[in-house]
Amino acid sequence: MRNNTWRFGGGIAAIVLSIIVFIVPFIFIFLTAAKNQQEATALQFTWPTEFALFDNIVQVLQARDYLLLTAFLNSVILTVGAVAIMVILSAMVGFVLQRRRSRWNPLVSGLVLAGLIIPPAVVPTIWMLQTLELFKTIPGLMFVHVAFGLSFCVLLFRAFMATIPRELDEAAIIDGCGPIRLFFTVIFPLLRSVIITVIVVQAVSVFNDFTYALYFAPGDENATVQLQLYNFSAQNVTQWNLLFANVLLITIPPLIMYIFFNRQIVAGMTSGAVKG
Repeated sequence: MRNNTWRFGGGIAAIVLSIIVFIVPFIFIFLTAAKNQQEATALQFTWPTEFALFDNIVQVLQARDYLLLTAFLNSVILTVGAVAIMVILSAMVGFVLQRRRSRWNPLVSGLVLAGLIIPPAVVPTIWMLQTLELFKTIPGLMFVHVAFGLSFCVLLFRAFMATIPRELDEAAIIDGCGPIRLFFTVIFPLLRSVIITVIVVQAVSVFNDFTYALYFAPGDENATVQLQLYNFSAQNVTQWNLLFANVLLITIPPLIMYIFFNRQIVAGMTSGAVKG
């Protein structure tokens, strides 16, 4: 009885904490974005007397020759490209590390862990991008995200790969499958939960990134939503209604992804935790 009471109390506390930490700030953003400039300046948690959300969104979209739309397009291209490359490469690396035991495995595993531990070096990365003529370009920024996010994805795929029986590999090989066909027709479809986890986690990370975009892809033509928000906030420091409308627009896509794929994220993160 006492255990049930503690669990019930813990659940209520978790719900209340989640509301305070996540929902209340979002409601404040929405209310401020819906106010006119005079009401928004007060920064109070009150319902707007004049609902001006649509007008504020239109002004934000039209600012600087529709730069926000350009930023959204760049962020979508960057996110889709980087995440697709990460999913394919990390799944293949995880498959090889888990299935093939060789003397190179400890070295590759050490490099994967080093990618999580060692912080990114800005100056050498810029020099390399300049050498490859990819500096100040969306493809260059895409490769940077792939390089810095690949280690985390490899660890997830490798852990999940341990839960897939080796008998499936042997049966496919007996049927005449080569290594590439074995991976893409037999193994890859079984990775659905961890693929969704990697897609959502890395997509939110890439979409919300500010530092890499600032260092490696400056310029309005390469603007992402976070860079656009930074520049917009610097130019509209007194127009809180427009600033919060901008924040609201760039917050909605990651929020929708988390709402729809919440269960899959948990399943993908916990898969392989028992069987190593």
